[in-house]
Amino acid sequence: MSSNILRKFNEEITNLIGSFVSVVTSNGNKYKGKLIGITENLNLVIDNIESKEEKLYKIVLNGNFVSEIGLLSEPFNLKALGERLEKVFPGLVKIHEDIKAIIVMDKIKVTDKGVTEGIGLAAERVRAVYEEFIKDTNK
Repeated sequence: MSSNILRKFNEEITNLIGSFVSVVTSNGNKYKGKLIGITENLNLVIDNIESKEEKLYKIVLNGNFVSEIGLLSEPFNLKALGERLEKVFPGLVKIHEDIKAIIVMDKIKVTDKGVTEGIGLAAERVRAVYEEFIKDTNK
């Protein structure tokens, strides 16, 4: 398998961490919850499980038995937020898909959680753009 294809696959899998997923095992068991860990062999750790069969809080699944992983929540649109920030800070916005973050002016870091690094007036402006973006996307 081409190294680029494998790298892209691993990026996509890694991007699922922190998301709510549905997992079906090869024996037909179904689990829904927050994916908090995954290995290259698709071993999974799922938290906050919704299961009708049994009361579980967390489960570790062997990747050999995972037949399907489905994303239940829409992923955060980093690109759209980056485009909005670019209108306010032209030429000063860099989207880093690999770390799921946007860097503004080489000093302000924005993730799906908001402004995580940076202080000052520029950081406050980035925070305001982020909050407006979240408000608009939740409509």
